[in-house]
Amino acid sequence: MYSKPPVEDTEAPAVSTFSKAGIDPNRLKLALEPECASIWCETLGMDVKGAVSIPGAQYMVVDLGGGTADISVHERKPDGNLKEIHKASGGPWGGIFVDENYMKMLGCLFGERALIELQSTEMGDYFDITREFEHKKRSFDSVKTKHIIVRLSASLCKLAKEHSKQSIEERIAALEISMTLKGQDKLKIDGAVIQSWFKCPIDMLIQHIRSLLAEAKMKRVQTIVLVGGFGESPYVQERMRNEIPAVRMIVPEDAGLAVLKGAVRFGHNPAIVSSRIMKYTYGTKVLVEFDEKKHPGDKKVWKNGEWWVPNCFKVYRRVNDKVGVDVQVTKMGTPYSKVSLTPVYRTIQEKPEYVTDPGCELIGTIRLENSIDIPFEEQDIEDTFVFGDTELLVKTKNMATGKEASMTFECFNNVYTMSLGALAMASSVGCVDINEPPVINTDFTKGSAVCHISNTGMHWVCSHALSCLALFRKSIVCVHGSPVSLQAQV
Repeated sequence: MYSKPPVEDTEAPAVSTFSKAGIDPNRLKLALEPECASIWCETLGMDVKGAVSIPGAQYMVVDLGGGTADISVHERKPDGNLKEIHKASGGPWGGIFVDENYMKMLGCLFGERALIELQSTEMGDYFDITREFEHKKRSFDSVKTKHIIVRLSASLCKLAKEHSKQSIEERIAALEISMTLKGQDKLKIDGAVIQSWFKCPIDMLIQHIRSLLAEAKMKRVQTIVLVGGFGESPYVQERMRNEIPAVRMIVPEDAGLAVLKGAVRFGHNPAIVSSRIMKYTYGTKVLVEFDEKKHPGDKKVWKNGEWWVPNCFKVYRRVNDKVGVDVQVTKMGTPYSKVSLTPVYRTIQEKPEYVTDPGCELIGTIRLENSIDIPFEEQDIEDTFVFGDTELLVKTKNMATGKEASMTFECFNNVYTMSLGALAMASSVGCVDINEPPVINTDFTKGSAVCHISNTGMHWVCSHALSCLALFRKSIVCVHGSPVSLQAQV
């Protein structure tokens, strides 16, 4: 299983990554995180099952993980399948931002240079710091927790003394926040400070959920299912219950594993989700005849004795359209050269006119060779978009020669890639040591994880991905925490 940032959802990098790792692409299936959570919830106790399994039940799933909050809204159909009633949404409101506030505080307290040197020389101590705070963060309760106590790293204290003449006490006083030193190796932080670290991401999440619930088509949504590791936080749950009181909130047992377990069930029955809402408008770039009633004069160009308009957006499906699984939209065209290039575009606009409009994005180009022995005007090109699955399949075919080319795109948020082979699961927290040096790609942004996958296991290095569920080759690899990038090598 492979997790990736929601912004990187264009041409299927997951498939190519695992293909390079020696995994058959035909044995890979993409599963969307909120859908997986929804699928798993129907297996739980009657309290949860009754809210999501009754035919006609509409509910929101909020998957609150390390880096992002991913939200989907489903309705249970009479046949037991799910249909999406609102396009997937969300934002960067995960637990990583609480972690970053904590790490900024440590940077102010001990110095950025000391913290950076700790990561490069004492990675074990650095992971101890992050693991301890992860535990404190998940258990933080504004009612029961008046303060938290964290253990100071001896290595970090030593490095701080080397890089600064100020004592820890002097640095604490300079920060002007409610914390005190307890003994020589513990720091007591007031609960109000911890709450301030949670404030921004939770404020944004609640604001977004309120705006969704205010939409007319959401009137029947009376239940929110909260899953994901960050969703296990009592403080997060308390704020959501207090500030969104009109709906019932359910937090299933083992909320942090709901997506993973639901993905396994989805792998066995992908048809359980029967329809989805388009997140984008998809289409191709085409050249059309100039029509003075439709096109501005400055768009036309003279070509082959006629006026034409280039860069027109030929729409196949529009944003917010409901599509069933494997819905096909086919349009015909005529080639003009030996090689036909089909550029695929997307946009959040409902009615784009030109691919040069703001927000239009080229996500891939399909190349197809045509025959030079048959006049081009006698060759028909069939372009087909296959919608409704977790991937978008685009095919182009020369009907005269039978030649065909295709490309697959990831068209929804937060994708996991699952091998349909072994489903055994091993878990750990921190770094899985396979007696090899860390694989580090300095091109990746802060908070990314680089994974080295082999027949024996995997190791990873990441400053913010605080928990890891790992399987081995031809099984599942899943890194939870911040948005991650994976580099597979076998």
